[in-house]
Amino acid sequence: MPLSPPLVSILIPAYNCESWIADTLRSALAQTWPNKEIIVVDDGSTDGTFALAQQFTAQGVTAVTHKNQGAAATRNKAFSFSKGEYIQWLDADDLLSPTKISRQMEALARCPSKYTLLSSGWSYFLSQPSKANFVPTALWHDLSRSEWLIRKLSLNLHMQTGTWLTSRELMEKAGPWNPQMLSDDDGEYFCRVLMASDGVVFVPGPGVYYRVAGTGNLSYIGRSNKKIEAMFTSMKIHIECLRSLDDSPRARAACVQYLQNWSLQFYPDRIDLFTQMQTLATSLGGQLNVPKLSWKYSWICKLFGWDAAKRIQVAAPALKWKWVRAADNFLARKAGPIDVKQLA
Repeated sequence: MPLSPPLVSILIPAYNCESWIADTLRSALAQTWPNKEIIVVDDGSTDGTFALAQQFTAQGVTAVTHKNQGAAATRNKAFSFSKGEYIQWLDADDLLSPTKISRQMEALARCPSKYTLLSSGWSYFLSQPSKANFVPTALWHDLSRSEWLIRKLSLNLHMQTGTWLTSRELMEKAGPWNPQMLSDDDGEYFCRVLMASDGVVFVPGPGVYYRVAGTGNLSYIGRSNKKIEAMFTSMKIHIECLRSLDDSPRARAACVQYLQNWSLQFYPDRIDLFTQMQTLATSLGGQLNVPKLSWKYSWICKLFGWDAAKRIQVAAPALKWKWVRAADNFLARKAGPIDVKQLA
């Protein structure tokens, strides 16, 4: 008798996402890979998220809830319930292309190692996934661990959480998500996964539709000291990982550029951390300069000082996205429900 295809676990942490969870679950159910399980862990939502997820149990979705503990702890709980040989993480407001998992699983025939890390293409969208534009970056290639990190750090790139497909063995080798990471939790986690892997195999084609959530998610740092400190911890981990693989001048320069790219998050609010970054840059053979504000806000700095300029620079995008999302939501309601089977 032919062997059944490997089981893939689609794991969805959810918190206060009643507006999107149904579309996300439909995109998971629409996966053309035949052997899958879908697990939703509700992180103590105060809206109707869990009730909506329960409506999909008749279609094979497992929905559980627990007291609010944060995204990392919720992902760990979802993993503890899973039985799949391969793991697909999916945020509760994002969507998967119907063939995303199938194409990645088919790629495993060319790279049968259990420690291969598979990635895919992804694109932002607001409310209408039909407007997503999949633009390749320097990370959309088969890459060694060191080359992947060099490109990420030097070019300020990343891969969205849902793009990855990993074996259970690789997950267990990398260890659990860290609940202390209040920002860049996915960056820190997948840095560890990358280090535990044999390298990255990129599978072409649309994979993940990443909904822009504004200022309420973990990727938004703002002026939170705890989030800023977590980001600095993640940055040091990334630099240590790269240098353990490659300590060449090129790799060191990538680390310095990485520090410079993110310096505005720390200056001038956390001079203590910025000073540590300068010391680290010097040890890498480079120099960390005082960051420059965008030209749109530099005049505010001249008139009212750095603190006022940065506060406005942080607040302005949040206000902009509020209005952009409102307009896009209006258009989305006129367009009707998302047909996940029609996604590329």
